[in-house]
Amino acid sequence: MGKRCEVVVLGLGAMGAATVYQLAKAGANVVGIDRHHPPHNLGSSHGDTRITRLSVGEGAQYVPIVRNSHRIWRELEELTGESLFEQSGLLVLTSSPEFDPNDKTDFTQRTIGLAQTYGIEHEVLSAEQIRQRFPQFANVHDTAIGYFEPGGGFVRPERCIDVQLKQAEQNGAILYKGETVTDISSDEKGVTVITNQRTLFADKLVISAGNWIGGLLGEPFDSLLSVYRQKLFWFELEESAGLVGHSPTFILTHGRGDDKINYGFPALTGEGSLKIATAQYHTSSLPQTMDRTVSAAEEQDMYEQQVHGRISGVTSKVVKSAVCAYTVTPDRHFIIDEHPSLQHTLVVSACSGHGFKHSAALGEAFAQWCMRGSTDLDLSSFSLKRFEGKLS
Repeated sequence: MGKRCEVVVLGLGAMGAATVYQLAKAGANVVGIDRHHPPHNLGSSHGDTRITRLSVGEGAQYVPIVRNSHRIWRELEELTGESLFEQSGLLVLTSSPEFDPNDKTDFTQRTIGLAQTYGIEHEVLSAEQIRQRFPQFANVHDTAIGYFEPGGGFVRPERCIDVQLKQAEQNGAILYKGETVTDISSDEKGVTVITNQRTLFADKLVISAGNWIGGLLGEPFDSLLSVYRQKLFWFELEESAGLVGHSPTFILTHGRGDDKINYGFPALTGEGSLKIATAQYHTSSLPQTMDRTVSAAEEQDMYEQQVHGRISGVTSKVVKSAVCAYTVTPDRHFIIDEHPSLQHTLVVSACSGHGFKHSAALGEAFAQWCMRGSTDLDLSSFSLKRFEGKLS
């Protein structure tokens, strides 16, 4: 005989951890399942730091979500005493010989436009102002433009997941880690989830399985979702650079295309390094066979293509590296929708590489969906309907 509960949450990374926490906090009888032991480094929710900002250049639909997330991170900090959200300030800048100030598709310009529309506190900076305030960008082009958001910064992904899972358990959630789901079925009464260790019956199911969601659910998700291997690098600081305490979280555009954008984080006291990374969307992988190590050639290429001559104050030495995976839709926006054939089931993937900053608020919204069938946030722009007729 299987266990009965109100909600099962599959996948306990960014979205799943937030969902089980919010459900347990609201008094729901909730069970969470993960094939690994979160927080872990086999998905998308690791690497010490994740950017957060109110002016989300990816689109206006994200602004209300990230506002709620910032509120929830602060509530969790007050509740637990853990440091989760660091408002280091965020610098978005374009420094490129090709920069056209009239190009509305430029990421920095989009970010400025959203901040102006939504009344988000910010400054627009000239090349000279960027050089004066941020020593690692001493080499920007004379035409460079910057957007500085003092309320932006970074969150600590592993810590955020750990805190929410612990709070969920303290509020009565049951978490099964190291278990693999083998079958999901539904009828008008509810959902049945079978793992390699047990059978669960639930009124509602939330699937937030990240990299594994296409293989778990099949069509249409396996056609809509691609998994891309991403590399993270921590470059050694030059001792004389003086970056500690004087460097923001940043997103740097230095040309056209995904391979001409990098992002990074402040130089933090005691770490002796600066984390810098890129995102690539040209070579997809499978989560079970992905190379989880970064080669010396990849380290050298990252320094030469992204760091040298662009970011001052670091050496070419990589003191640490990591691999994470983005699960991405064709338009790089989220999928948040009820499953087309499984009843009582909400699918919340993929996060397309920019989901962590939104996860706390989305977990709150998913808990609302489970308990009352609707959410305070407008999530309609993330529906599956937008892909109708686009699948082969």
